[in-house]
Amino acid sequence: MNATMPTFSKLDNLKFFRTLNTRVNSYFKDNKIEKTGNWKLYLKTIILFSVFLAPYFVIITLPNLHFGIFFLLSILIGIGMAGIGMNVMHDGNHGSYSNKSWVNKFMGGSIYILAGNVYNWQVQHNVLHHTYTNIHGHDEDLDAGRIIRFTQEAKWERFHKFQHYYSVFLYGLLTFNWCLTTDFKQMKNYLKRKLSYGEPKSPKILWTTLVITKVIYFSVWIVLPMVFGVIWWKVLIGFFVMHYTAGLILSVVFQLAHIIDDTTNPIPNEVGEVENTWAIHQLFTTVNFAPKSWLINWYTGGLNHQVEHHLFPNISHIHYGKIADIVKQTAKECNLPYHEYKTMTSAVIAHFRHLKDLGQKPLLSA
Repeated sequence: MNATMPTFSKLDNLKFFRTLNTRVNSYFKDNKIEKTGNWKLYLKTIILFSVFLAPYFVIITLPNLHFGIFFLLSILIGIGMAGIGMNVMHDGNHGSYSNKSWVNKFMGGSIYILAGNVYNWQVQHNVLHHTYTNIHGHDEDLDAGRIIRFTQEAKWERFHKFQHYYSVFLYGLLTFNWCLTTDFKQMKNYLKRKLSYGEPKSPKILWTTLVITKVIYFSVWIVLPMVFGVIWWKVLIGFFVMHYTAGLILSVVFQLAHIIDDTTNPIPNEVGEVENTWAIHQLFTTVNFAPKSWLINWYTGGLNHQVEHHLFPNISHIHYGKIADIVKQTAKECNLPYHEYKTMTSAVIAHFRHLKDLGQKPLLSA
């Protein structure tokens, strides 16, 4: 990752974001509603936590379950895990779950039972991804090491020719890597770079929190089931299946929004400035998918309305469907892009087609 952070142009002759912000604020004021979550989000929280935790309690109270049932319950836990991450944890750490800060902090803290860490997530997601979206060397969501090439700027390797085939199998390792290595590497890196989100905390507190929460996490998901009589190999398989399911879901949802043909990867100029303002930059680097699907919108926490989310990360996802027409119309008036795929299937096809293109050997410059 590059040490010098890019800056964005302050010149907005179109007055895009000023106009959009005024219209969105008017929508909430005219309809007398809060920008944060409401009973719909609270009900969803109960449902998703039930999907996540109920199978776990079944497993530890019935340790001799048939392996097939155990396997399916592990998948169900993974589905609940991803759902909580996209809906509850995500809104909480963006401060949009509730108008009460302690509620946001509590819900954002649900990441600890999902194998993650609040500090790392807020720096990577809120600071790096939301600020420097799709900028190579700054948005860590584009960094998959050497194994997958997400941008033209990344170094090409011969095996990338096959990445549109093998990448989907690696996507499932996302949260598994979180709990084992990623959090420790990120914390070391972020503290070295003195990155923070909100009020900075001392490294000692952050490292202590990380170690303690990891110990509790592995105790709950690996040690405790064994204590209740679940044989060790079933516990390890279930743990992996849970993570693989959640990781696959989260990775696919994340990639559809940014790693796709329609988006761009802007390169800062020689003085480190990006061509567009931050808001306009989001329109060029972000894509919506399946915007009319109730189920996908409900389960992904509105992450299928990624354009709205990137422009208004502090508004709860339950409102994105309503403000999408405002965003689309304002972008149209300013002759700016508003990318969306009508279905999730079409977005998935476009994503892997884009990976195939990125996997081809770059042509040498003349």
